[in-house]
Parts: sequence; structure tokens; C-alpha cells
Amino acid sequence: MSVLFPKTNKPREWDYRPIYYDKDKEARKDRRLARLHHGAFREEHEKNMTELRKKKESKLVFWLVLLGLLIFGFYVIL
Repeated sequence: MSVLFPKTNKPREWDYRPIYYDKDKEARKDRRLARLHHGAFREEHEKNMTELRKKKESKLVFWLVLLGLLIFGFYVIL
């Protein structure tokens, strides 16, 4: 400790940042909190899995139709 210049702590500065009301931000926050209810992750997973199943089925139908058209085209040509 110094005898000539004793150390004194500076007083805490007052850092005031006003909080303004943002209607859009509050709406986003409410929507996010509404989504996070009990079982939400399971519901989201099931929804994603049904969407993936539908995509697979639509791809399968597309490829079957394309294969049928190719077979028909080869039949007509030969």
C-alpha cells in the first residue's frame, strides 16, 4: 500500500439504457413461447417425418411415371 497515494476505488458509473416497447419483438417472443409447450419436440419430429414421407412418395410416383413413359416410348419405337 502506498503512503503518498492511497488507492481508492472509483464510484460505480451509472449506465442507463432506456428500454423501448417494440410490438413486433413482443409478438415474436409470444409466438416462440407458444411453440415451446410440453411435447412440442415430438410434434415437430412427427410433422417433419410425415413431410419426408410425402416427399418420398411423390418422388416414387414421379420415377414410376417416368419409367412407364420410357417403356411405352421404347415399345412404340421398336
